[in-house]
Amino acid sequence: MAKPTTIQIKLESTAGTGTFYVAKKNPRNKTEKMKVRKYDKKTRKHEEFVEKKIK
Repeated sequence: MAKPTTIQIKLESTAGTGTFYVAKKNPRNKTEKMKVRKYDKKTRKHEEFVEKKIK
């Protein structure tokens, strides 16, 4: 069987609160690291979230 093309990544807040989201990404189409503005529950604002590896 072939490996799935999508991988799971962790989107971690740049505000330093430790908040993160888990998302899927196709590394064949998007080779650069993802940057997304999402809601941070701890700061109660929209912050920038950056892609990190899931350990």
